[in-house]
Amino acid sequence: MTTTPSWVSAFLDFAPGTFDSGIAFWRGVTGYDVSAPRGERDHFATLVPPDGDGYLRVQHLGDGPSRIHLDLHVPAPTIAAEAAVELGGHVLVRHEQGYVVLRSPGGFVFCFVDHPARTRPRPAIWPDGRSQVDQVCLDIPPSAYDVEVEFWRVLTGWELDASVSPEFARLQPPDDQPLRWLIQRLDGEQPAVTAHLDLSADDRDREVERHLGLGASLAARHDWWTVLTDPTGLAYCVTRRSPR
Repeated sequence: MTTTPSWVSAFLDFAPGTFDSGIAFWRGVTGYDVSAPRGERDHFATLVPPDGDGYLRVQHLGDGPSRIHLDLHVPAPTIAAEAAVELGGHVLVRHEQGYVVLRSPGGFVFCFVDHPARTRPRPAIWPDGRSQVDQVCLDIPPSAYDVEVEFWRVLTGWELDASVSPEFARLQPPDDQPLRWLIQRLDGEQPAVTAHLDLSADDRDREVERHLGLGASLAARHDWWTVLTDPTGLAYCVTRRSPR
């Protein structure tokens, strides 16, 4: 399929005035370095792992709150974009540099890009165990759920596992990809589909304490995951899953 991604990168899009603090925080979370800035306004950069290929990137937004968007790596972004439109997506920008910005039927922003990548980085090792950002969760309001899930299932060409729980389903990318894909059916409505990142950790509670020391705020604690907010306003979770 022209739209099946060989790699997926997550963009941490930081609200105005939070770019430096956002980069500093996520460098501390991941243990990654940061690339030189790029783009017309030096508003893009990559968090560079010590091994493997990059899959976490950062952007300085001109307006609006912090958010997550995804880059789907495909051989021909313009062809993939046309196929996505036939599935119900909407093209927002066809950039002269070759990437295409789109919106899903439920309003989630993503891009098709052609940057090559193939090697998933290993987890970071800390004194209290390993951790890694290794999952993206699409947060879908009830009114958009069925259409949005079908859009992503067909677009990626990945198998859908709807047996996880009434609240969660999962798309199954190849194991060599850096990000697992979780799908959450929200209890209440919201204007558009959003996403958040999840970390796996050998010791969830100690990993949470490490993040709090880096400047995160505690939002909620559940049996299997803890919800935190980074200094830029992005919500994310530390889970009890062991890193791969």
